[in-house]
Amino acid sequence: MTAVIDLITSLRWQDILDIILNSYILFRLYVLFRSTNVIRMLLAICMLWVLKRLAVSMGLIVTSWVIQGIIAVAALIIIIVFRNEIAGVFQARSIRSFFWGIPQRPLQTPVDVIVESVDELARRGLGALLVMPLSGNTGDAMHGGIQWQGRLSQEMLLSIFWHGSPVHDGAAVIRGDQVLTVGTILPLSKDKNLPSHFGTRHRAAAGMAEKTDAMIIVVSEERADISVFRNTTHIAIKDSFHLNRVLHEQMGTTTDNKALTSQAFEFTAAALGCLVFITAIWFSFARGVETLATLEVPVEFTNRPADMKLFSASASSVNVQISGSGSLIRAIRPEQLNVRLSLGNAVPGDNEISIHRKGIILPPGIDLKRVEPETLVVNLDVPAEKLLPLQPNWTGKLAPGLIMTQASVSPEKVKIVGGNLTVRDLRTLYTEHIPLDTISASGTTETGLMLLPSSLELVDTTLKKVKITYKVQRRPVAVSSDNP
Repeated sequence: MTAVIDLITSLRWQDILDIILNSYILFRLYVLFRSTNVIRMLLAICMLWVLKRLAVSMGLIVTSWVIQGIIAVAALIIIIVFRNEIAGVFQARSIRSFFWGIPQRPLQTPVDVIVESVDELARRGLGALLVMPLSGNTGDAMHGGIQWQGRLSQEMLLSIFWHGSPVHDGAAVIRGDQVLTVGTILPLSKDKNLPSHFGTRHRAAAGMAEKTDAMIIVVSEERADISVFRNTTHIAIKDSFHLNRVLHEQMGTTTDNKALTSQAFEFTAAALGCLVFITAIWFSFARGVETLATLEVPVEFTNRPADMKLFSASASSVNVQISGSGSLIRAIRPEQLNVRLSLGNAVPGDNEISIHRKGIILPPGIDLKRVEPETLVVNLDVPAEKLLPLQPNWTGKLAPGLIMTQASVSPEKVKIVGGNLTVRDLRTLYTEHIPLDTISASGTTETGLMLLPSSLELVDTTLKKVKITYKVQRRPVAVSSDNP
């Protein structure tokens, strides 16, 4: 349970937005393509992806490689084979209908007129073939035909399929309340499992249903029966009431409460499924492979007592080893990593302070592995000033025969500031090393000051060097006297 809570709390707002955005895109694809053959291929690709992830987790290298190749080929097949259905979906009437809303079947289609006309055609023994594109574009599936653009009516359909009409052998394409074309030629189905009594009209209807999302109504001239084809489904119509119900169901215009409830359940389940699937993909990519990285992070000291000053620390930065997905590791910015060390309990002098996990701020999704060093020595004290005399720090020896008779420092004294515990015991401040073996005559030199410990500072920050004046002369030679 703790692992689950840690996983949820580690999500960034960018991660949540990423998951929701892609889930909505996937849901829109489902809504737009749900009545087409494309959705079946997309679901198959999703299943293949799940199998690929299982194969990777089980270490089946060849199997995962083969499935990846199948997914790539399947995506290409969708684009080539179902290009007409895809084009029909992307030919949305408006941007709003494409990105928002649930597409409904055209409500303006006069179903009653179609039912009465088909029933009359069957009663008179007139063969007919009616094509109603629903969500997809029929595109290249149909050939020929004459532009009609007439308002749908029973009289018009009877005249189109009358034996003496020159277009009665072809199909009439109906969209909404308009007859778009007549005498259209449909592709014949090559399915060998179709009933033997199916004639050319039935095989043309089956072929059109296999290739597009259209709904096709067939009236048999020989048997005067009525059939409806949609995708791979063939529905034998019993009577006009049955035809009316089938058309409403296929066109999505039914007002039955049960059907509406079923549709709401379908979209809710689809939305949840898209959310779960995208979340799984996100975790697969974002957290699938753990990456280790070591970064140097500056230390920020907090909660320092107001009366004390931080004079020194054993380190100003620490090495932090972190783990997470490669994408998250690469996306880390310097300001997202912080190491904060609280000085709230510090006392004057040296303090050994441990670096705890709660003091290390990491981006969501990143875990801490190790920090080096784990403790820092920090020196704090109450600031104090003191005026100290300067003393040259001579090293080495003068050349043989030379002696230094006088040396002075300018300025003679300097004021320093440091911790009270450190300053109170100081009596003299020394310069940097001055080698005597380089001196052969009187003169002056400039040198810096040796501030020890390093926490000491000069009050006059402009003082970089001090001047030393010295006098050197030859050592007197002792005179010996001989007593007779």
